[in-house]
Amino acid sequence: NNEKSVPQLLIRDLKFERKSLAKLMFSPDQENHPSKAPVKYGELIVLGYNGSLPNGDRGRRKSRFALFKRPKANGVKPSTVHIACTPQAAKAISNKDQHSISYTLSRAQTVVVEYTHDSNTDMFQIGRSTESPIDFVVTDTVPGSQSNSDTQSVQSTISRFACRIICERNPPFTARIYAAGFDSSKNIFLGEKAAKWKTSDGQMDGLTTNGVLVMHPRNGFTEDSKPGVWREISVCGNVFSLRETRSAQQRGKMVENETNQLQDGSLIDLCGATLLWRTAEGLSRTPTVKHLEALRQEINAARPQCPVGFNTLAFPSMKRKDVVDEKQPWVYLNCGHVHGYHNWGNKEERDGKDRECPMCRSVGPYVPLWLGCEAGFYVDAGPPTHAFSPCGHVCSEKTTAYWSQIPLPHGTHTFHAACPFCAHQLAGEQGYIRLIFQGPLD
Repeated sequence: NNEKSVPQLLIRDLKFERKSLAKLMFSPDQENHPSKAPVKYGELIVLGYNGSLPNGDRGRRKSRFALFKRPKANGVKPSTVHIACTPQAAKAISNKDQHSISYTLSRAQTVVVEYTHDSNTDMFQIGRSTESPIDFVVTDTVPGSQSNSDTQSVQSTISRFACRIICERNPPFTARIYAAGFDSSKNIFLGEKAAKWKTSDGQMDGLTTNGVLVMHPRNGFTEDSKPGVWREISVCGNVFSLRETRSAQQRGKMVENETNQLQDGSLIDLCGATLLWRTAEGLSRTPTVKHLEALRQEINAARPQCPVGFNTLAFPSMKRKDVVDEKQPWVYLNCGHVHGYHNWGNKEERDGKDRECPMCRSVGPYVPLWLGCEAGFYVDAGPPTHAFSPCGHVCSEKTTAYWSQIPLPHGTHTFHAACPFCAHQLAGEQGYIRLIFQGPLD
């Protein structure tokens, strides 16, 4: 029973300098003159990336995208409806300066809804296409992939023009989401096979092939957050219960009392990638990268040790988040005991994945620990005391508890909880574990 003789500590036992950390909590653009900064509506953060894309963020292809008030409004709103194959309908479709949505009902009949300029809103478009109308280019997320080469072989299920977000230019800067985006000729085409219908007030509406799903958390994006219900958003921004499978012809039931208005913490699923929406106000309450760096230094300053090799462990700097360092902490995922890397307990008859913890003899996976660097995924500013299983990404207890309850869409009709930092499906009873560090012996 060598466990009792060894000093152990949970990270929450460290005496964190709360005041110095509080100063680092708020983002730098708040401290400087807020009146001069452009109005930020919010940010979209792609789940599965720990602060940046594997090969680096470039242009419109990155792991997070900030939506700022545009110098000039570019929003649109529906205006004239043309039915059948009239010359006006053909003209509306071919007019490159006019936004329009075409609903093909049959070979003989198309309904074209013209859209007109809206000086009160800004429009942002998201999709797989790299054409100019797309503001934020999103590609399929491959769980745990370290480079884009891992993702190229996958046949993408994300639509080229997946969705659009319309933000009010005046306070409270409400953001709303709509399925489908306008292409280079300012059109959205819903072909014969797409689910579409006439609404009670004579307008048209429809769903895209693989759909745009949204989940608004209950109690906002805070330490008290609880998962909401996944819904599907239509081309006109109406809310529906989910179809039986992702691309089924039959639409779900309309949910009258819910809206397409995004809240802090809303999740948007594009069938291949999931985005987290954070409002500017929500981000102002979120820990910054500086704060996470201070927490990292605080852990390392406590000089946790490996109970086997007695060598001091240290989390590598946030910039080196893919290469295993020799001082890197490792954890036994069944018990939470933190060690340095060693070959103890690697029994020949096992497949090499499961190891026996020298502290408590429990057998399970043994993995390196990585700090969660994407601050936007944190629901609070607590110390990094817990790790997701089986990937070993470390963050606060409430953050692990929150994400472990969220069913994220996977494939065409399944859902599972996943680590927000790498998109790996969570394993084990809870999906995360409390870390037990050993303090220095001196």
